[in-house]
Amino acid sequence: MSWRVSFACTRAEAEALPDGDDLFPFASMPPVIVADEPDPAQPDDWRIHAYFADQPSKEDLTALVTLAKFVAGSTLRVDHLGEDDWVTMSQAGLEPIRAGRFFVHTPLHRDAVPEGATAYEIDGGLAFGTGHHATTAGCLGALDRLEVAGKSFVNIADIGTGTGLLAFAALSLWPKAKGIATDIDPISIDVTSDNARINGVTIGHAPGELLLAVADGMDHEILTARAPFDLLIANILAGPLIELAPAFAASMTPGATIVLAGLLDTQADAVIAAYEAQGMSVVERGAGEWCVVVLDAALQAGSLSPRPRRMPRAEH
Repeated sequence: MSWRVSFACTRAEAEALPDGDDLFPFASMPPVIVADEPDPAQPDDWRIHAYFADQPSKEDLTALVTLAKFVAGSTLRVDHLGEDDWVTMSQAGLEPIRAGRFFVHTPLHRDAVPEGATAYEIDGGLAFGTGHHATTAGCLGALDRLEVAGKSFVNIADIGTGTGLLAFAALSLWPKAKGIATDIDPISIDVTSDNARINGVTIGHAPGELLLAVADGMDHEILTARAPFDLLIANILAGPLIELAPAFAASMTPGATIVLAGLLDTQADAVIAAYEAQGMSVVERGAGEWCVVVLDAALQAGSLSPRPRRMPRAEH
């Protein structure tokens, strides 16, 4: 028996929610929490779905009613899904994504990995960065093209990492590089650590390994110590990308590459202008509603003076 409880919310509200274990500390088997974007034409209108193996209790529903009223003032919809496996139902809409050489899939599609693909398994719960959003897939494609073009990097940062996917992909392309992945959300760093274990990514300081840290933008001593970076990836939101431009520029080597995502096409010009003001030049502007912008840094080193900034996250 499977049950689904759903309610409407905004994208920002969806991204701010903790996982099921934190929302239902009283439950022996917490629901699987999934966020989705029902209509790509309305990118800020999202829905939250809580999938239960058994009929949700009065306590479960009370917790969800409280949450729904708090985040959006919306009402619950309760659906009985029949006898299908509840985890299967919660991930049924998350088909594998192919971006360049990369293949991103949930546990349900382990047997679908194409020969020769670089595959990553990411659970499709309320943790962002599954690859099923255009920003993440676009970043994977951009990284793939950089490697094909002969780019080489030795010091990589993924700011606002979500589930770690982009950092994993970058280290697979440049295995001799050092990597660091940060996020303002401690839960995301825990998720990234779990995903690293699942996907065979080593956590550590050495070349080919990934260092993890909870950081607010560039405001962390580990980021300062690791800088300057020759590849910086930031899949967050347009506003924070603009405000972080000076801090990002200050933490990059001369001629470094930066990959920016989490912005709509209508926001790209403003984001690009902020980075051109730091002496960067556009390599790729991207296409589609959610574009990925790739820029090269100026050939002069910036001063290492990262500016703190609180940073909302986009889906990674």
